[in-house]
Amino acid sequence: MIEDFLRQNAIPLADKPAIVCGREQVTYSELYSASVSRAAEMTAAGMSEGDMVPLRATPTIDYLISYFAVHLNNGIVVPLAGEGPLPTYPRGGDKCSIPEGTADILFTTGTTGNSKGVIISRETIMANAENLIAAHGYCDQISFVICAPLNHYGAWSKVFPCIMQGMTIYLLEGLKFMDELFDTIDRSATKIATFMVPSSIKMLMQLCSDRLAKYADRIAFIETGGAPMAEADMKHLCQMLPDTRLFNTYASTESGIVTTYEYSMGECISGCVGRPLKNSSVTISPQGHILCSGKTLMTGYLDDPVLTNKILKDGVVEMSDKGMIDEEGRLHILGRDDDVINTGAYKVNPLEVEDAANGYPGINDCICIATPHIILGTAIKLLYTTKDSEDISKKDLARYLLSKLEKYKVPIFYEHVTSIQMTFNGKKDRNYYK
Repeated sequence: MIEDFLRQNAIPLADKPAIVCGREQVTYSELYSASVSRAAEMTAAGMSEGDMVPLRATPTIDYLISYFAVHLNNGIVVPLAGEGPLPTYPRGGDKCSIPEGTADILFTTGTTGNSKGVIISRETIMANAENLIAAHGYCDQISFVICAPLNHYGAWSKVFPCIMQGMTIYLLEGLKFMDELFDTIDRSATKIATFMVPSSIKMLMQLCSDRLAKYADRIAFIETGGAPMAEADMKHLCQMLPDTRLFNTYASTESGIVTTYEYSMGECISGCVGRPLKNSSVTISPQGHILCSGKTLMTGYLDDPVLTNKILKDGVVEMSDKGMIDEEGRLHILGRDDDVINTGAYKVNPLEVEDAANGYPGINDCICIATPHIILGTAIKLLYTTKDSEDISKKDLARYLLSKLEKYKVPIFYEHVTSIQMTFNGKKDRNYYK
């Protein structure tokens, strides 16, 4: 259990800050003591081993104390976002569908689009933490900044390697106030590392480019995931942070943390997410889907054996993402089945079009979508935002794309918009445009 590391670190790292949130902080000794006390309070209030305990996953010290307390009581945490009354779940023996060894249940849209509870075991948490430590170099000489919701996999998964390695965790409430990130870097006694979705990285580069570059020697590594990062953005970030390790990672709540690619040490290849990590394996199905196996997989979906058996078979999770493995054993993401645009007699991956368009001077962000066409039935349309809010020449943009893509992949229609619709976790919301 991760809590074993919390207990082990409580003595040698007694006075080291474990979690810092604004002006509040707790040391490793204080965090362990508070978690033990909270666990006793929960037991006194009627909590039993195996109970499912919903918690609001706020970026606070108190939330993490409660989180660890539930585990110390051998309970199951259900991290939830939002406000209002917490839902109730069956207790103890009524939860016969919950496998032994379950640690958490994370609700996600995952691979099928509908909200569902993903069952995560204690073994899975440990395996994911080991993958991150080995691949990204988590150590006690680095502090980690968490600036994403703690009920989502990207942030949730980073707590554990930090605790195992005795690192200081800084909790931020997203990136609503950019100054908080830089103030945190200033406050940290060590170099910092963080995880951000591509849209957050892009926002930092656009709004705080000069300031971010000044902190180049203070950032150990930045990991991104959840959505492809444009090649132009990768190159820009490498130039801004020449001494920072930069990673693209493939992960999901169902599969765990599977592969990673350090693009700061090689080519900036859009969609490349690297080789499998120590506890994971990847293959490609005959239909082109990514197949993940190893110790990082989910146990299944809460109260949905039919969907579990559809996604998880013989220790293999079949993702809705399509991919390919190159001659160097690196995984490349090729989009999802429902994202592919059928136009004329061709199939077009919108990610390829977007990556090319993002390299055009003046383009801030874009999304490639399908639109009705009187002759073709379906045509390609590019919605884009610009860096200075002024439109660019659509003819010049089309000519540029023709120099980068096959003719059938070049959009027929173009529209300058003020923003691109995003999902709650920083991905482009393609369903919004359907």
